[in-house]
Amino acid sequence: METRQLTDIHITIVGLGLMGGSLAGALRGKCRAVGGVARRAETVETALARGLIDQGTTDLARGVREADVVVLATPVRVILRQLAEIGPLLPEGCLLMDLGSTKAQIVAEMARLPDHVQPLGGHPMCGKEVSGIEAADPAIYRGCTFILTPLPRTSEDALALGRALAEAAGASPLVLEPERQDFLVATVSHLPYLLACALVATADATTSADPAAWEIVAGGFRDTSRVAGSDVTMMVDILLTNRKEVLKALDTYQTQLRHLTRLVEAGDEKEMRAVLSTMRAKRKEMFP
Repeated sequence: METRQLTDIHITIVGLGLMGGSLAGALRGKCRAVGGVARRAETVETALARGLIDQGTTDLARGVREADVVVLATPVRVILRQLAEIGPLLPEGCLLMDLGSTKAQIVAEMARLPDHVQPLGGHPMCGKEVSGIEAADPAIYRGCTFILTPLPRTSEDALALGRALAEAAGASPLVLEPERQDFLVATVSHLPYLLACALVATADATTSADPAAWEIVAGGFRDTSRVAGSDVTMMVDILLTNRKEVLKALDTYQTQLRHLTRLVEAGDEKEMRAVLSTMRAKRKEMFP
């Protein structure tokens, strides 16, 4: 695979939801052409009307047959099914990427692709708690980290092209092994979703009988529970394809929660201040 300039690249995004539609819009005008493939004609029409793509279709084979780069932007388990089918449809030397939030299973499936395809896993660390082409926003990629998980067979030129695409969207590429990425995102991405869901369930169970509860809700609850509004299909796929690491993160969190519970039970102000001050300092260190 020869190194190519973005202006010479025809890229096709398969899946025009929030992430795929946003990436298409972020890359349009920076590549030779940006195409889109979606299940519903209405989605393609919306993407065209919003200026997110140059051309679109509901026919996968038609959408990818002239592509230099194809990006699968569908839920994780859909990506796994598509990887088993799409190989023969891709032209010689095509770079095939994905935007799935878990990588080990996807990269394992990518290893089975035909030799004429260049595979490269991808996971942009951005998004919103809303979904669909109507929510697409090219700006969500600006300033985010775009994880890339190359395979042993991924050429340097293919990886360089993946980096260039991430940078063109406004993101900063970071190369990680798939298992390492799954370990890390279980804590910093997947666990927060479950905690937000648990917070909503707790508030509903304890306060829903009092109509004043939702009148006094302020920023703390809104901010902490925000990601509970994420697309359920997407999140179920993520959790089921990263179960081992998510369970380890949940176990560690429960240990921390039990520690805090004991502090409150004991009423030990000195120890409580020490522990909470340590966490406050760590938060400031993470986000200076």
